[in-house]
Amino acid sequence: MKNLVNIALSVLLIALVAACKDQPDQESSNNTVEQTPNSNTNEKKGQAFIKDDVSPPNVLDIAVGSEDHTTLVKAVQTADLENSLVNAGPLMVFAPTNEAFGNLPDGTVESLLEPENKGKLAYILKHHVTPGNYNKEFLKKFKKLGQASNQNVAVTVEGDDVFVGGAKIIASIPASNGIVHVVDKVIVPEQ
Repeated sequence: MKNLVNIALSVLLIALVAACKDQPDQESSNNTVEQTPNSNTNEKKGQAFIKDDVSPPNVLDIAVGSEDHTTLVKAVQTADLENSLVNAGPLMVFAPTNEAFGNLPDGTVESLLEPENKGKLAYILKHHVTPGNYNKEFLKKFKKLGQASNQNVAVTVEGDDVFVGGAKIIASIPASNGIVHVVDKVIVPEQ
């Protein structure tokens, strides 16, 4: 992990140096640049908000591009977790469908999306993320997984079906930084 961090920092440093070299020298330029104050102080920043039409999609791109995951995407945005889902990973994201969120008790999703519940929402969403990149077949070898919420979830196998925290994997989509396992249920952490 330390090597990954060092590599990432080295790449970032090289990119910053290269970007600085491409900028014209302000003192030698006769052109003036008018500075305007940023009127949008709530502007989202970070890797998740850089447009990239060239690279293969990451786990966040896959969720954003799925019409079956609009509730999940809204929850990720509300909890400000976009940048966490675009890091180098690898990440396994167990992505509940809109229908899975709809099966929660009435008012649950609406309540979680309230600003005062942002921490609780983030915790629940982190309970759907595991470090690693394992396909459904390989997951059959596990009895439990350690989630980003610092809790474990059970992995059970019934025939060819794999359940993680009680949620059945119904599809899997490889991503540039891991894999998205579409699940039929929201994995609710233990209290």
